[in-house]
Amino acid sequence: MTRRLTAALVLLLMAGLLSFDLASSRPLDIYDQPSLLALGSGSAADGAHCAALPTE
Repeated sequence: MTRRLTAALVLLLMAGLLSFDLASSRPLDIYDQPSLLALGSGSAADGAHCAALPTE
């Protein structure tokens, strides 16, 4: 295989993957995000590995 053929196949595969992902996923709601700081609200931070404290 030549470099041009390999590069063309990689670009085609990436374009196909991107189009599949865009077609199969629902649009993001930018207003439905967890709060960055929840000081005094009673809700704990979540959604990150640093918020997962050891249980033992």
